[in-house]
Parts: sequence; C-alpha cells; structure tokens
Amino acid sequence: MRRLAAALVHHPVLDRQGAIVTTAITNLDLHDIARSAHTYGLTDFFVVHPVGAQRELAERVREHWTSGSGARRIPDRTPAMLGLRIVVTLDDAVAALGGTIELWTTSAQSRSLAVSHAAARERLAADGPPVLLVFGTGWGLADEVYGRADVHLEPIASLRTDGYNHLSVRAAAAILFDRLRGAR
Repeated sequence: MRRLAAALVHHPVLDRQGAIVTTAITNLDLHDIARSAHTYGLTDFFVVHPVGAQRELAERVREHWTSGSGARRIPDRTPAMLGLRIVVTLDDAVAALGGTIELWTTSAQSRSLAVSHAAARERLAADGPPVLLVFGTGWGLADEVYGRADVHLEPIASLRTDGYNHLSVRAAAAILFDRLRGAR
C-alpha cells in the first residue's frame, strides 16, 4: 500500500465571496484530524499556514500532547500528535514527503473528472509515489491548488433532498480516511 499523508491548508483558500484569504488555525482541527489520520495509518498530517504566530500556536498544541501535561494525563493521544507537521507552504509538505508525490484534492463541490472513493482506494493499493491528500479550510481551496492536483476526489455526497452538504473539515477528513483506508 502506498504512503498516504494529509494536509490541511489555511492559505490559499477562499472566503464565501470567492476571494483568496488566509484562515485561522482551529485547535479542534489539529487534534481531531491528527487522531483520525493516525487511526487510519496516514504517515503525516501537515498543517499549512504562512503566518508565524499561527504556526507557533499549532506547535504549542502539538507540544501539549507530545511532551506537556496532555501527554502525561492522556498518553494515548501522543502518537497521533507526533504525526502533526506544521509547515509554511504546501511545497514544504511535498518536500517533506520526498518531492515526488501525487497531490489529491477534495471539495464539497463536484469538479470535472473527479475520481470515486472506490477508484481512489484501488489506486492507493497499487504501486506509486506517496499521496498527499489536501483539505482546504474556509470555503475551500483556491484554484491554484486544484490546478496542481493529480487527482480530485468526488465530494462526500449528502443524502438530503435540499442539497445541504456542509461538513466540518474534521468530519470530512475522517470520512475520507475511512473510505480510502478503512476495513472492508
């Protein structure tokens, strides 16, 4: 099985009007996605943020669970948080994985030529370079990130007749990790 890592991008992402913005890091995203990634065997969970103060916040959260009081009180969470990597750019995450990867993107909206979760699962089982599965914050990834993608995954489909489809990124990540790596 191919190496699979995830990245949570805070820039460049979109606001609700479609402008490129930088979003703030959320403690719950770091903690919950790291735990889900570890559960499903991802090797790394990258948090991409260009602002130093935000990266410092993420480092403090990581330290709390890897060597601070959180690690002493609930040691089961330490292994998951050890996989958290805080980087400035998406290129830094790619470099950390060795430079030659497949970049897979996700979205709540349908995009042309999207790959089904079943097909993506089969692709992960085949030989190939590491895969970096990229999630956006805010209202989604900027087009420049989508333009770099080798694969775009189909959206997680809502069963609602009114079309409502607005999962938290934490929930979407857990669902996709299960669909790509869960027991069948």
